[in-house]
Amino acid sequence: MNITHQIGALAGTPIQAESIINTETTATASAAAVWKTPTPNIRCKITKLDTAEQKSQPTSPCRSPILSASNGIRPDLSVACRAFATETMDLVSFDETTEQEKTYKEVNTVKEKGVPVYVMMPLDSVTTGNTVNRRKTMNASLQALKSAGVEGVMMDVWWGLVERDTPGVYNWGGYTELLEMAKRHGLKVQAVMSFHQCGGNVGDSCTVPLPKWVVEEVHKDQDLAYTDQWGRRNYEYVSLGCDSIPVLKGRTPVQCYSDFMRAFRDNFKHLLGETIVEIQVGMGPAGELRYPSYPEQNGTWRFPGIGAFQCYDKYMLSSLKAAAEAAGKPEWGSTGPTDAGEYNNWPEDTLFFRKEGGGWTRPYGEFFLSWYSQMLLDHAERILSSAKAIFENTGVKISVKIAGIHWHYGTRSHAPELTAGYYNTRNRDGYLPIAQMLARYGAIFNFTCIEMRDHEQPQDALCAPEKLVRQVAVATREAEVPLAGENALPRYDENAHEQILQASSLNIDGNSKDREMCAFTYLRMNPQLFQPDNWRRFVGFVKKMNEVKSPGRCLEQVEREAGHFVHVSRPLVQEAAMAHMH
Repeated sequence: MNITHQIGALAGTPIQAESIINTETTATASAAAVWKTPTPNIRCKITKLDTAEQKSQPTSPCRSPILSASNGIRPDLSVACRAFATETMDLVSFDETTEQEKTYKEVNTVKEKGVPVYVMMPLDSVTTGNTVNRRKTMNASLQALKSAGVEGVMMDVWWGLVERDTPGVYNWGGYTELLEMAKRHGLKVQAVMSFHQCGGNVGDSCTVPLPKWVVEEVHKDQDLAYTDQWGRRNYEYVSLGCDSIPVLKGRTPVQCYSDFMRAFRDNFKHLLGETIVEIQVGMGPAGELRYPSYPEQNGTWRFPGIGAFQCYDKYMLSSLKAAAEAAGKPEWGSTGPTDAGEYNNWPEDTLFFRKEGGGWTRPYGEFFLSWYSQMLLDHAERILSSAKAIFENTGVKISVKIAGIHWHYGTRSHAPELTAGYYNTRNRDGYLPIAQMLARYGAIFNFTCIEMRDHEQPQDALCAPEKLVRQVAVATREAEVPLAGENALPRYDENAHEQILQASSLNIDGNSKDREMCAFTYLRMNPQLFQPDNWRRFVGFVKKMNEVKSPGRCLEQVEREAGHFVHVSRPLVQEAAMAHMH
């Protein structure tokens, strides 16, 4: 596939090709040498707990939209080709040093502090045939990211691809090659154990269903799917209500997740701790610890609706019934709130979420919300205890992703957070219990919407992402758990970069001491990232992140060095681009 098709393919959109001369020059090899920069040496501090591994027992999104080929990529191939400078990158020697590389190194300094930047890979990096998708493009892109000072990449390891056809039979094909490719380029990897389906969430540009045998079981027993009060089923993730029931061909869902993680560990043990440095354990839709309360598929939910509770499958209702009886209120156990409105209502539209006398403030509301949120925490604990045992002493960190639900944050009830399972209101901190739970397992609290500013969001919906991020930062500080971040939506502008820089410094109330985010994952690798202006800003952003709190360093100096980096590489990049354009 020629270079123009490769760039278009990365976004799932073809770009019209011109006649291409397949020319290799010494410049492309030299370009590879220039595009090297020291990577940060920061690690999350996690207290290890002594846990013995046990076999599992049968007891008790993705957000990058498809880009259009008509949005201006063609005229800007020169810098995009930095990532695609040659289709034979495997032959390039990374030990080669040029005078320009020496010039760049002269202005580099050793960094002691900073936030390492990872980049999310395309959702379809591995094909349904278990091979690397667009191999040559992927290889060139990884080299470009490494050259810019990126610490590593985040990749989804899809349950629905690896264990697709038969329970307990794992095909790691494409991932084996992809991980070796990352290792060859000196990139670290955050591997996401993606136990959810891809498709139906913000930015889902491809479809990866759950394993076929799981789908078969769900068809037999529809209550394995999350269900709302109107009987609408959500098939993104198996309902946590049946976590400990052997409903999947004789295994419990938690057993299946554990066996998958154990197989991953055994297959890639030679890469753990060196190339694979983090395991992010998927725990719900879009890989996030939450209920699927705001599904965009089929237009069910639209921003900024409050969403809906997802507790009406028979397994969740059975648990609710038992909890109500234990509380001495059996009448509370037959159903969830029936006055909480619909997906696209606003809080004041409903009796349950309204600020004055809303059901959320009454004894039943408090009971229900406590049960609903605790079920989510228990779900996380079941999987985390297994993950911690499986990856004990392998050198990898464990992380869990929490959704940044910032709309209606300024209301008293925080309705969208409540329906998602976060019991966070004006009177109650819902993120501290999550942080404390993660701290017990030495896990990282990974949070989204780090790039957003309050004034950029609809104020009539009382959106407050900055205040939300600040609350989470305080909670993780109190729980002494590492905090990592992601941007919720693709952003390439300076304002977003500056917001991320500010948030990642964790400068809360002017008192951050030596604390900062342990990592930031940038969404996402695609052709738009490699457009000239976007790439220039991204290179500067990565360098600034790498030196967030370095003493004696000013951002102007960092910007000059990033600009110098772009400048010294430009002639070689343009020469490589010309070879592909003619």
